[in-house]
Formats: sequence, structure tokens, C-alpha cells
Amino acid sequence: MYKRILLPVQVASEVEPLIRFAANLLDTDGELRLLHVIPTTTMPQVAREWRASVNIVVPAHEAGAALDVRVEPEVKAAADVPGEILESAETAGVEAIAMTLRGDRRSRNPFVGHTISGVLHHAPCDVLILNRLALAGERVPRILVPAFRAPAAPRALRLAQELSARHGGVPVLPLEISDRGDGPDGPRAEGRGRADGRGAKRSILSTGLLGRRRHLAEAIVAAAHRERFGLLVVGGEEEDVEGPFLTRRFLEELFRAAPCPVVALRV
Repeated sequence: MYKRILLPVQVASEVEPLIRFAANLLDTDGELRLLHVIPTTTMPQVAREWRASVNIVVPAHEAGAALDVRVEPEVKAAADVPGEILESAETAGVEAIAMTLRGDRRSRNPFVGHTISGVLHHAPCDVLILNRLALAGERVPRILVPAFRAPAAPRALRLAQELSARHGGVPVLPLEISDRGDGPDGPRAEGRGRADGRGAKRSILSTGLLGRRRHLAEAIVAAAHRERFGLLVVGGEEEDVEGPFLTRRFLEELFRAAPCPVVALRV
């Protein structure tokens, strides 16, 4: 699917899971470029963190060798972390950036910070944002592709199908989330579409629920719950819910609410 993917990492524990996930999306002769940005240019701190970066570079080489995938790790120092990620992506000519939602390492809140916002808004390529469960590497029973219009976004479906092939051909099930009214007991699911990308199940929600941005993550999780969850692939090509909805705030809400693996794709 991609010839070159950039993997910005913040801590050593992200290295092997991100490489393993991204390897599923590489073309046969593809390459992964791993980037660790030291978030300062103050020399004493840069020197300390540069020495510690061996804990990122060494696992990158080891993981690449184990998977027979070409991995090129790089460490840079910059006060502007998202700017450095974007510059590296453009310089390397990558086709996608894959990363976890991150924030300030000093905060207990993992969603503090603006790195994701900068990358989402300005990246010259596809951006894949993964929650922690998506990095777990466990087999998934099905892949769900929610969409606020029909059919589901083509790139999101293609990503789902690529992941399906690497997970033994598990079903890919589009979920159409629309605002065509409620049943007597509130929002309901209708339709028994095919689970191979050629049909969709429909989750019908009230116009009021769908029309308020703060409920979009709730709508997706509710639709996925009816299908007993799985891997959620959320495509950022949607533009009919008051404009593009794939924002850092939306991802924070979705990642907090979803008890399952989530991959968000912005193209």
C-alpha cells in the first residue's frame, strides 16, 4: 500500500509495535523511516537524550531484521516537534506517517500537546493515528469501517482490506451512520449488509445526536458495539458533518471511549 512510511516515536516502547504494524502496509520493496525528535536544543539535555536514544535505535534495527523489513532510524533535536516531523516527511518523500496520539511526557494526561494537531493539519501525505490497543498485535475478529456517508471512504476501505489480508482474511464490515431517525427505543441498527466491503450495516442515529460534534465519537463506538467491536478503521475523508471531523479533540474522545483497537486515517 505504501512504499515509504515515517514512524515518529517518543519512547522506546513504541518502536517494535509501530514497526510491526507499519510493516503490514508496506509494499514488497518498501522502507520504514523511524524518527525520534528530542524536544529541545539545549545542549546539556540534548547530550543526555542523545545517549539515551540508543534504546530507540537498537530496537529499530532488531525489529526490522526480525520482520525482514528495511528500517532507517534517525534522531534529531528540535524545539518544534511537529515541524520537524513534517520536514522529515517532506524531505524523505514518504507516502504516510504512522504514529500514536501523544502529548507532553511530563503530564499524566497523554492527550496534552499539539504534535498531532500540527501533523494532521499540515502533513503532505496520509496520516495514520493509532491507539494503544491497535499496537497490541493481537488477532482481531473483524474490521469495522464507520462512515457518515455511503459508501465508506475508499482509502479507509483499502486500508481495512490490507489489514484484513495480513490478519488471515478477517471480515471487513462498513458501518453507515446516518441521521434518518430513531426507533421507538432510541438509536438503532438496521440492515444486514455483506461483510466484505460490498455492503454496509446501517446505524441510524437522531439528527440531534449526529449533528453535535461532541457526540461523533459516541456514535462510532455505539455502532461498533452492536457488531461486538473489532478493529475500527476511521477514515478522515468525511466532510459532511460540519466539515472534516478528524481532529485531535475527536481522536482524544474516540480513543478514550473505544475498548478496542482504533486506526484513524487522514488522507
